[in-house]
Amino acid sequence: MALTFELSKVETPVIRERMVSHLLNIDEGLAESVAEKLGMRKLPEPAEAAVSPRNDLPASDALSIIKNGPASFAGRKVGVLVSDGADTKLIKGLSTALKKEGATMEIVAPYIGGVETSDGSMIEADHMIDGGPSVLFDAVAIIVSEAGAERLAGEAAARDFVADAFAHLKYIGYTDAAAALLIKAAVPVDSGDEGLIPLSAAKEAAAFVSACRKLRVWAREEAVKL
Repeated sequence: MALTFELSKVETPVIRERMVSHLLNIDEGLAESVAEKLGMRKLPEPAEAAVSPRNDLPASDALSIIKNGPASFAGRKVGVLVSDGADTKLIKGLSTALKKEGATMEIVAPYIGGVETSDGSMIEADHMIDGGPSVLFDAVAIIVSEAGAERLAGEAAARDFVADAFAHLKYIGYTDAAAALLIKAAVPVDSGDEGLIPLSAAKEAAAFVSACRKLRVWAREEAVKL
């Protein structure tokens, strides 16, 4: 969670404790969770509040970031990991769906020169896999051939591309042929995770883009933080 990340960058322990002491006046469960992830052995005393804290107020949907997320994926970017033999129609279909949404697509490949797709055409890469980590993108898609997946599964950068996207709660579209790479990256395809979306045909691209509007798969957070 964001609070844990930010406080983990604070070098002075007493400041971390002070912030947790304030969280105790906001939500005890939140304070306990942050303290646990920071490795604090015990909770500090609650900070002295200027006004007595209240816990009898109803939850407000209007204040929820998750419930008030963007209604579109416009302005966002998808990183598409490809290999030789990748499905040409699927790549073009995803590109079309993203343009219609107002989003963009960038190609990530084993070589900066690009790949030869299933119909023999060449697609240039925007990034070589070693220099195009998934952290650069709002969502990712893995459109590879079986041979390409086997090859990429042997590259640490490709495994990290997939594993990091999963750990960062991003939506991941993938072809059936990507199985070898997903397995090597320890991504549980059969877990029922709503953010892992099969892409077997170009017509499924629009549904993937629509799902990406949620930006993050928050239900996955507990699984990747264990």
